[in-house]
Amino acid sequence: MKPRKMAWLRWSTLGVVFCLGLLAGARDMALAAPEEFACVEQDKISKDIAPEAQLEGLTCFFKKYKGANALHFKLTVKNISTKPQRYRVHIFLDNGKAVGGLIPKKTKAGLVQPGQSATFVYPVTRMAEKPGCIDLKIATMNQ
Repeated sequence: MKPRKMAWLRWSTLGVVFCLGLLAGARDMALAAPEEFACVEQDKISKDIAPEAQLEGLTCFFKKYKGANALHFKLTVKNISTKPQRYRVHIFLDNGKAVGGLIPKKTKAGLVQPGQSATFVYPVTRMAEKPGCIDLKIATMNQ
């Protein structure tokens, strides 16, 4: 091969490697976890938690959901009873919106075992600001 063709091949290979590096970096940035923050101050949250449950964590973050930036609640609950449990969670906001669901969402893999914790993320559609106050209710399915 002529030296000129070798130089072109070398530069094009370097260009391809550089572009792949940029794509990998962009993918890692897109997959990075969003920054979590305290949803509200402790005196602005009203809690009604079943005696079989212990709230281990409640944080918020903003992330795209259905094409729009939305508030997400990340809730972790621990089973402090002696029996496996399933929990019903309700989060009511001061602006009239509410989210909630079951932990675990499906029982095929089993319930939350004694001493174990389970986490779920609840998105709030069309809400791109922090809430003013929160009413949180965690109940067992038998209540």
